[in-house]
Amino acid sequence: MRTAILSAVYALVAILAGCAIAPQKPTERVPGDYTYTREYTSWLIAKEMRKHDVQGVSIALVDDQRVVWAQGFGFADATKGISAGPETVYQVGSISKLFTATSAMQLAEQGRLDIDRPVQAYLPGFSIHSRFDRQAPITVRQLMTHHAGLPRDILKGMWTTDPEPFTRVLDHLQDEYQVYEPNTVFSYSNVGMTLLGHVVQQVAGQDFSPHLEESLLRPLGMTNAYVAPGIRGGAHDSKGYRKGKEESVMPLRDEPAGGLHASVSDLSKFMMMVFGSGRAGEQQIVKAETLAEMLRPQNADVPLDLDFRIGLGWILSGLGDINIRNAGPMVHHAGATLLFHSQLILLPEHKLGVVVLGNSTSARPIVDRAAVEALTLALEAKTGIVQPTRTEWATAADAVSEDTRRVSEGNYTTAIGAARVERHGSRLRVEVADRTFSMVPYEDRWFGLRYRLFGLVPISLGELDRYAVRRTSVSGREVLIVGDGHVRLLVGERLVPKTIPETWRQRIGHYELVNQGQDEPLFENPSLVIKDGGLRLRAKALYGGETGEIVVEPVSDTEAVLLGTLAGAGETIQIVQIDGVEMWRYSGYLFKRKMD
Repeated sequence: MRTAILSAVYALVAILAGCAIAPQKPTERVPGDYTYTREYTSWLIAKEMRKHDVQGVSIALVDDQRVVWAQGFGFADATKGISAGPETVYQVGSISKLFTATSAMQLAEQGRLDIDRPVQAYLPGFSIHSRFDRQAPITVRQLMTHHAGLPRDILKGMWTTDPEPFTRVLDHLQDEYQVYEPNTVFSYSNVGMTLLGHVVQQVAGQDFSPHLEESLLRPLGMTNAYVAPGIRGGAHDSKGYRKGKEESVMPLRDEPAGGLHASVSDLSKFMMMVFGSGRAGEQQIVKAETLAEMLRPQNADVPLDLDFRIGLGWILSGLGDINIRNAGPMVHHAGATLLFHSQLILLPEHKLGVVVLGNSTSARPIVDRAAVEALTLALEAKTGIVQPTRTEWATAADAVSEDTRRVSEGNYTTAIGAARVERHGSRLRVEVADRTFSMVPYEDRWFGLRYRLFGLVPISLGELDRYAVRRTSVSGREVLIVGDGHVRLLVGERLVPKTIPETWRQRIGHYELVNQGQDEPLFENPSLVIKDGGLRLRAKALYGGETGEIVVEPVSDTEAVLLGTLAGAGETIQIVQIDGVEMWRYSGYLFKRKMD
């Protein structure tokens, strides 16, 4: 009875908070007073939870060696009325990579691991096909910086009811191709971090999970944290939710890339270690110089990375709205599993950090925005540093010059799929992700994107409104970049028109997955189509709901590349014959053409 009453009270508080106006900001700043930070962020979280139908969120704010605020909102278990709190344990997804990288650096300190040696020195069975001329070895350091050029995932068996050991990824890679030459461009890879975990396990001489818990989690005092494929079902473990309803949490094979389960209280200890130059209490977890190397930009010599910077495991550049200015270096990492989202951001120069965890598929906007708002307000409270007013792009002449239209038009491969830039009267427009955007000319050949619903009603793109795109040349490539006036990031490359081989024209049509087994369905309705003079693979993502369209570039009668950010490179589709039936093999999955 008491639990039911409390549940009703919490629900009422959330509703009232979501409807109330934002708390008023004090006119005078009291250094170190985080009251307004807590009040405003609490209001924001409650409001956004209702908007995005999120069941539970937890947050912790750290100032050097103190947790100055830790709180939960909503429910860890809505059915039982168990509230989310600072000790609630969530799947933290890719934040796990920070721990895997830290564990590797502990072994490096001990002289047992050289991160500049080839991966094969520690995993002799490591091999992967390559169609690149240069055969430079992949190093352990490149695994940590996502510059190994490996596939992002081995999807078959990644999310499944009874996952095989993550070390089997090593075997599966023998059937795959490199996506890029090593050190060509940042290319995020769960496969790479899973291999790093395999290296750690091999060098440590102990299974990865107990080694990480003994060498890192327990010395840090992360008492509720653990590494496992799935939820252990402890008293603090949160349930997972999709569209407001509880769902079973599917286990993950790739533990080193995303298998950490932790609370905001646990992750606060990790942040304190960073602010303590690698020290936690009386224990030196890693040396100060080791931590400094992890936070040092590792890719300044990679031209195609433009202004993006990454350390050893840590992301060092602002991405999207994860951007805090005039505060020195900002280091961070987000995470996502099928039902959970997380965001962790630190300002080492000011020893301020925040972590936000959510237990619903729709929690991404909340954990990102709450983390940034809380840290921005905390920075102001501690130091008086206020974020600059957003700089508006200067609009150029209404018409676009003939030269600009000529060099900008064409088909592009991008990180979110195929895109086409084309003339529209005297201006340009771009079609991407089944939407058409007007390109508003800014200065220096930059363009803003504007969207009209049904071609009539202007719709704000939210955070995207502050960004602009342009075509330029980098390392001899005609690329598409995005910028906010401060940071430029690579998003795609212009495609050179090519003739579609007849063998691939014969493969146009709809396909079905034939070896899903006990895996969680990730997409549906895959089809191969011809569009804008080239091949496109279309499929609908079941987690996100968007229909994606990827450029397919045949390289032979039996192989084609699914182009990612750069043209001419990406993950490979292979044509195989099984029992006399032609099928596609991609990322461990097999697809058969449907009969019309």
